[in-house]
Amino acid sequence: MGKPPNLYAFPGVDELAQSLRVFVLDAQNSALSRHQVFRVALSGGSLPKVLGKALLQETNGGGKVQFDKWEIFYADERAVPLDHEDSNHKLVKEEILDKIPAELGQPKVFPIDVKYLDDVQEMADQYEQTLVSVFASRDSVRLPMFDLLLLGCGPDGHTCSLFPGSPLLRESDAWVLPISDSPKPPPKRITLSLPVATHGIKIGFVATGGGKKDIMKQIFDTDEGRQLPCGLVNSQAQERVSWFVDYPAIEGVSFPARRGSL
Repeated sequence: MGKPPNLYAFPGVDELAQSLRVFVLDAQNSALSRHQVFRVALSGGSLPKVLGKALLQETNGGGKVQFDKWEIFYADERAVPLDHEDSNHKLVKEEILDKIPAELGQPKVFPIDVKYLDDVQEMADQYEQTLVSVFASRDSVRLPMFDLLLLGCGPDGHTCSLFPGSPLLRESDAWVLPISDSPKPPPKRITLSLPVATHGIKIGFVATGGGKKDIMKQIFDTDEGRQLPCGLVNSQAQERVSWFVDYPAIEGVSFPARRGSL
């Protein structure tokens, strides 16, 4: 039995962002020492805004962001054009990529292939092929291992585009899965599978606001919540998971949180 996930709580988003920066840069520096590249999978929602705040603020906490060594993938994406308001890539571009100072360099980014907007199975297959080409040939790697996955938590406990009760949660072979009937619009998406989402060297969740307190209590304090997608990541990846939350998001949560810093 491994150790439980880490739950870090902060008075507000500014303090959260400072510690998230330290966490990300620690993952970056470890990855660069291992293989000279930092492979990150990002979700959308409120995460890109907080991550942009963490990475682009003036503070030097945690050292230097070496964006030119980053490779950014998407933990999930919507089957929409890259400039569509529902696109996670558009969010990341606006909140992070477009704001990176020239001297820090630009990451290599792997968006979806928009040729396949009308065929989410083919889009998922193509994105999986992208992962195969980056993470080695399929027969030598059972699962891609990201240096860091940064994920969000929906009010229903979903993460990536893995929703509660979905049969996709039982998928054990595919790396990338198609969704044509997402309970949350837009309906057509692709997502990393649960085995890939739990296989990262480090996994970070960001959840803020009082609107998250009920689902956070479920995930951390109840057996039912441990079966929700976020709870499954917690139980399968254990101490490799770190949550960054503000105080309102864990009001009433019994699970012990470390308050104020990493």
